[in-house]
Amino acid sequence: MASPIPCYHCGLPVPAGSAYHARVLNEQRALCCPGCQAVAEAIVKGGLESYYSHRSDASINPDTLPQALSEELELYDRKDVQAPFVRHEGELADASLMIEGISCAACGWLIEKHLRRLDGISEASLNLSNHRLRVRWDDAALPLSELLTELRRIGYAAHPYQADQAAERLAQDNRRSMRQLGVAGLLWMQVMMATMATWPEFNIDLSPGMDSILRWTALLLTTPIVFYSCTDFFKGALRDLRTRHLTMDVSVSLAIGGAYVAGIWSTITGQGELYFDAVGMFALFLLAGRFLERRARERTAAATAQLVNLLPASCLKLADNGQTARILLRELQLGDRVLVQPGALIPADGRILSGQSSVDESVLTGEYLPQARIVGDAVTAGTLNVEGALTVEVQALGDNTRLSAIVGLLERAQSDKPRLAELADRVSQWFLVIVLLTAAVVGIVWWQIDPQRAFWIVLALLVATCPCALSLATPTALTTATGTLHKLGLLLTRGHVLEGLTHIDTVIFDKTGTLTEGRLTLSEVRPLAELDANVCLELAAALENRSEHPIARAFGRAPQAADAVNSVPGLGLQGSVGERTLRIGQPDFVADGYAGTAPEIPSKEGQWLLLGDSQGPLAWLVLNDRLRDDAPALLQACKSRGWKTVLLSGDSSPMVGEIAQRLGIEDAHGGMTPTDKLTHLQRLQAKGHRVLMLGDGVNDAPVLAAADISVAMGSATDLAKTSADAVLLSNRLDSLVQAFSVARRSRHIIIENLTWASLYNGLILPFAAIGWVTPLWAALGMSASSLLVVLNALRLSRLPSQRRPDSLP
Repeated sequence: MASPIPCYHCGLPVPAGSAYHARVLNEQRALCCPGCQAVAEAIVKGGLESYYSHRSDASINPDTLPQALSEELELYDRKDVQAPFVRHEGELADASLMIEGISCAACGWLIEKHLRRLDGISEASLNLSNHRLRVRWDDAALPLSELLTELRRIGYAAHPYQADQAAERLAQDNRRSMRQLGVAGLLWMQVMMATMATWPEFNIDLSPGMDSILRWTALLLTTPIVFYSCTDFFKGALRDLRTRHLTMDVSVSLAIGGAYVAGIWSTITGQGELYFDAVGMFALFLLAGRFLERRARERTAAATAQLVNLLPASCLKLADNGQTARILLRELQLGDRVLVQPGALIPADGRILSGQSSVDESVLTGEYLPQARIVGDAVTAGTLNVEGALTVEVQALGDNTRLSAIVGLLERAQSDKPRLAELADRVSQWFLVIVLLTAAVVGIVWWQIDPQRAFWIVLALLVATCPCALSLATPTALTTATGTLHKLGLLLTRGHVLEGLTHIDTVIFDKTGTLTEGRLTLSEVRPLAELDANVCLELAAALENRSEHPIARAFGRAPQAADAVNSVPGLGLQGSVGERTLRIGQPDFVADGYAGTAPEIPSKEGQWLLLGDSQGPLAWLVLNDRLRDDAPALLQACKSRGWKTVLLSGDSSPMVGEIAQRLGIEDAHGGMTPTDKLTHLQRLQAKGHRVLMLGDGVNDAPVLAAADISVAMGSATDLAKTSADAVLLSNRLDSLVQAFSVARRSRHIIIENLTWASLYNGLILPFAAIGWVTPLWAALGMSASSLLVVLNALRLSRLPSQRRPDSLP
């Protein structure tokens, strides 16, 4: 048999099939683990490659002796080494790290709590679905090497997050969990047969020699279960004791270790029951519960992973002579032109230069119908070109794309902990303390009553009351619900949304781009002076040329753009075209420009904009906007819940009243500036109302930030800069209707899980304390309780019934 290859960095054996490599000294070197790979790559990138030529001994393995890495970890303090994965926002640094050694939800609590105690840490949130830690800190006060060292000190290895390596690491963890589960299940069945034969109830007339053989056989078969399948429990317990933080790993390790030691004593002395079968069953059920929990979280995280893997590996780059060349995606640069054939994925965010087609955006937005796209329209990386060939100019790459923004916001929402989750964490900590104290008292009492039963009663109590279900109740439900909402086209960017939606009693709507489609069309130009309609239209288009407001799209792109354009939110625009100073927007705003009186709006139908200069009004421009087909369904859903509905619009035209009347909104206000909207919102909150704000995110940023829950339309703003709590990627209002249903179901299921877990642990404790529950039944009950809360949470993965937009009233 060939000897294993030594790791090039630390010298330990490289496991068969290891995927960890690094190019050092012009050769591909095999490495044993992600820690060695991260350090080796950092050394090479830092220009210190000659280190490997002059060293006399292999380096210390970072996963084996983490505290001896201080010199190598200091490499991460170099700016050039940090460049690929650390971003700076003002005085704070922002990085994503892959964490190894996580076994349960309590690990996330420990990591976040420990880091937040450090000086310089602004934010630390761990996504349990992919073990990705997002940390923001003052790197002037706390170098990155010290941050990584602190994680090592509490038992976790961290290195820069890379999607492919993270996926490989999770796959390895899954394979190891399956092996541990398989070993526990296979050997437990054999242990059961050996131990049951020694039970007096079976009345098997065993010779002393055969009884001894069966006892030693059971011990031999149980040993791999304890020292292989249950290794993570013991590691977790040691880590928790070092950090003075109690988790269920402590009680699990006490139960398994105590039963195993007692079984050894029984085997050696030949007296008493073995209970090796209880050890195997407890390990099997606990491992099965943890594996199902892991799969539940990964099932939800698959949506995020699918987004990361949407981008193609290569694309067709167009040269100046019209020839195409296939290049790798990482070779693409801003400003390049790419040819996207029908059926191909769009490689980057960009603008269509030529061609027309329809684009399938369902994976990002949940919109099931392809959307028509023509010259000048924006397209998003990872979406599918369905029909015609498109020439696209690249405008955003990598972390700056809309796809990356969506992934980042989704992961932030999954790592946020709402109030219920934090409460469950605190309750589980105190419950574990109470259980351990109770176990000590019960053990002392039973030692006085019946010393032979004392140990087994304490063991059953520890097993039965393990707070696994309590720890799983909330995070599993929240993660599943977040993934379900994303499938519906609603992207949660903060974790409190699901809980907050159940407390809402008032909804504020914007009009343009929210209740209406936001695709305004210019229906008429009515001159008011000597300039004809075409000239007036050119002047208006020049003013609107650089505006991103939905109104500007109605004018198209003018051949010239106005100079010194100033936008006054909610009122209009001012700028210069040649020698003429122009204003367009609300009549009173335009009239202020020529110090006169605004003319009366000719009609109540449509949205009327006034164009004027310093001499007087020039023309009326009439715009029309179409009400969204699913707006009535959303208003009906709000009213059926007894919510107050309010319409606040910057539009002062009669269209505001028309929309309010058609939708049955009694409290409607037009001509509102962002300050007016914010004041109205604060007035409602002062009266005790919990307010949901739905807006397009252009002029509504202050109101979105101040609302209790805020939802921005997906087509309105840059997702990376949105201040909203959720983004309606699909732009379908019926998705919000379904979100109300998911939020209500989520709260009910979380309460059901917490109630069940609390009742089970509270009721089983006295029965275990008086000796009515054996360790075997305790293991069965605990595992069944954990499995029940996981399966109950997975009910949220089913999409609520929905009607297609064409069937809405």
